[in-house]
Amino acid sequence: MGQLEGKTAVVTGGSTGIGLATAARLASDGAHVFITGRRKDALDRAVESIGSAVTAVPGDISEPADLDRLYDAIRDRGRGLDVLFANAGGATLAPLAQATGEQFDQIFGINVRGTLLTVQKALPLLNDGASVIFNDSIRADDGRENFGLYAASKAAVRSLARTWANELKGRGIRVNTVAPGAIDTPGVDIAIGEENAAAVKAELAAGVPIGRRGRPEEVAAAVAFLASADSSFMLGTTLHVNGGENQF
Repeated sequence: MGQLEGKTAVVTGGSTGIGLATAARLASDGAHVFITGRRKDALDRAVESIGSAVTAVPGDISEPADLDRLYDAIRDRGRGLDVLFANAGGATLAPLAQATGEQFDQIFGINVRGTLLTVQKALPLLNDGASVIFNDSIRADDGRENFGLYAASKAAVRSLARTWANELKGRGIRVNTVAPGAIDTPGVDIAIGEENAAAVKAELAAGVPIGRRGRPEEVAAAVAFLASADSSFMLGTTLHVNGGENQF
C-alpha cells in the first residue's frame, strides 16, 4: 500500500515536465490525482501515460472560472482534497533595461495571482491535515542575470507559503515549498527560446556541483515526500532540489 493510498491530490500544470512526473509519482503512491493544464492534447497524453488514477480538467490557473470547474469536479468526488501541488507557472527572461510592464503583469498574473487563486479556492475542500506544496525556484535566491521578473515572482510565492503555513496550521494543514534548480523540462526551452536553449542549458548544467541538470522525477520524489506523513514535522520550509547549486 502506498503512502497516499485513498488520498485525493491536485497537480496544476500537470501535463508536462515536473507536473507530469509528480502526478505519476503521486498516483503510484496511491492517490487519485486531478491534473490541470491549458493544452487538452497534452492532458490527454498525460492521462494515457498514467492511467485510471488520474483525472484531467483543462484550465488556466489565472482564470477563476477554470479553477471553479476543477474544484467542482473534486467536490463531486466527495472525498475532499488531501494534497495540493501548486506547480503551474511561467517564465519570462529579460534584463532590467528590457523588462516591460506587460511581461511583469503576465508572469505575476500566472505565478503569484494564479497561485493565490489556486489555494484560496481550494480552502473549502482541503481536509484537515492536508499538505499544500508550492513550486518555488532556486532563482528566487541566486540573482542570476535576466531572471529578475521570474525570480521575484517565485520569491513572492515563497513568502506567501510562509504566511499561509501560519494561517492554516490550526487545521493541521502543512504548507511547504520545493525549490528546483536546473531541471531538464520542456518549459526551459520555451522560456529561453529554441535558438538560445542549448547554450543556456549547458551554462546552467555547468553551474551544478553534482555535474548535471536534474530530472523531473527527482523533483517529484521531493514533492511526494512533502505530501506524505514522512514530512509531518515540516511546516513553512523550502526543500531544495538543485544538485548543490545553493552551496555556492
